[in-house]
This record gives sequence, C-alpha cells and structure tokens, in this order.
Amino acid sequence: MNFIVAVDGPAASGKGTISRAIAARFGFTHLDTGLLYRAVARRVIDGEDPVVVARTLRSRDLERSDLRSVQVSRKASHVAADRRVRNALVGFQRDFAHSRGGAVLDGRDIGTVICPDADCKIFVFASDEVRAERRYLELSQRDPSIDLERVLRDIRDRDARDRGRAIAPLRPAENAVPLDTSQLTIEEASACAASIVDKAIRGDARTA
Repeated sequence: MNFIVAVDGPAASGKGTISRAIAARFGFTHLDTGLLYRAVARRVIDGEDPVVVARTLRSRDLERSDLRSVQVSRKASHVAADRRVRNALVGFQRDFAHSRGGAVLDGRDIGTVICPDADCKIFVFASDEVRAERRYLELSQRDPSIDLERVLRDIRDRDARDRGRAIAPLRPAENAVPLDTSQLTIEEASACAASIVDKAIRGDARTA
C-alpha cells in the first residue's frame, strides 16, 4: 500500500510526536521535514551557502545532536522562506512520500504544497501559551537559563514568519482534519490522529 499522511502545524503543536505515533501504529515510514530545514540552517550558521547546502544535504546532517537549539530554530525559519532552498528540497520530500508501504510526513506545507494529493491530511495546533510551555520544558533541560516569556515571543515570531512568507506559508489544507492538542495528553492526541488515519484508510472519509 502506498498511503500518504500529511501532518502540518505550527511549532510545538505536537505534530512530530503524533506523526511518529501514526507511523509506528500503521507501519509507515516517517519524515520530519522540519529537520531538513534545521539541518540546512545548522550548516548555514557554520558559514555555508543555503542553496548549496540544500542541494547537497546528507543523511548524516539530519543526525546532528545540535539541531534543536534556539539558534538553529530561528535560522531555520529564515532559511525556509528562501524559495531556492525549498525548491531544492521538494524532490527529496516527494520521493520519500512515495515510499512503499506508506509514509507520514510532518511539516508546515505538506498538505498544501509537497503532497496536495495526500490520502489523509491533519492540521495539528494548540494555543500559543501551551506550545510555549512545551517548548520551554524541552529547551530548559539543556539550558536552564531559558526564559518562558522569551520562548513565547519566539513562538509567536516564528508563527508570524511562517504564516506571512510568500512561498508555502503555514496554513491548513482545505481538506485537512483539524486537531487541537491544547488540552490533550500525548496519548490522547496520538489516539485521535490514529482514528483519523484509520477512517481514511477504510475509506470512511478521505479527509473531512
């Protein structure tokens, strides 16, 4: 079965965790497309040209341990707004989407640009405050000096850049199923997403 699940949403909404859970539940492969842009951003911070990096991205670039830092996150949103970088990474993502056995891709433009014909589309979101708290708890484990208010500002700044960019802005696909994770545990959110995918597989609803 070649079944494609597109999971989109803003930072810290839970889309990555949900996507991994879906992949494990249904035996699909999983790609965190945001990691591609983080990997490009990391090498750009190191002094390389973003377009050259996007065209020569290597699997080991995605395995670096420093891709989740605040610095990389900020740079990634700028890199992702570069049309040349996005164009260079489209083919990689679409090839992955057609992996035999099914695939789950999570990002910000999967259902709208990368895989507009995906078999199932989910748009994951949560309130700014909830997302900031989640990201703060993650980052503060590595850097105790991280400030919650600063994380909230970064979240909102990132949202504004992602939604306002001219190319592939963050927005739900017209036929994406919305999933608000603000008041849900990881287990509850993953179960809801799995139910959406299961219905799509059974043909009860493609996405609606």
